[in-house]
Amino acid sequence: MAEQRITLDQLDTQLIRTLSENPRTGFLELSRLTGVSRATVQARVQRMEQAGVITGYGPDVDLSAAGYPVLAFVSLEIAQGGLDQIAEQLARIPEILEAFGTTGPADVNCRVAAGSHEHLQETLIRINRISTVVRSTSVIALSEVVAPRHLPLLESEQRPRPSRVPAYRGK
Repeated sequence: MAEQRITLDQLDTQLIRTLSENPRTGFLELSRLTGVSRATVQARVQRMEQAGVITGYGPDVDLSAAGYPVLAFVSLEIAQGGLDQIAEQLARIPEILEAFGTTGPADVNCRVAAGSHEHLQETLIRINRISTVVRSTSVIALSEVVAPRHLPLLESEQRPRPSRVPAYRGK
């Protein structure tokens, strides 16, 4: 799917909010909740999916409740030119939830989940055995201060009002 940059308007952010609050809702119900025609809702959602703005509707999973209460952030310094190789090797470790190439003292930052401190230690040992890893530093998260979110950012900007949006005729 080719991603393209699009400009979101107020209706787009309203649809994203409504989908975030009601992820299993169909187009007809979204239409009712937003006061916009079903065809408009469907076209807008599909446009945002095709542009890569909406990337999924999967369930949000509480890893702690699923048996992985230990969360750590692992910073890796890697050998020069080893980003492609390490990406493949990190992807093979299921405890690594995500990894980012970064600027600063670390080359890669990973978010890692584990079932216990011992499990985390085993995972860190596996990471350190990757030949391109020069040094790693890890910190354990004690609590979540701000939950993952996107709506505050999307709603912080003044967005244009949608033009010619047919109203929902239900009720």
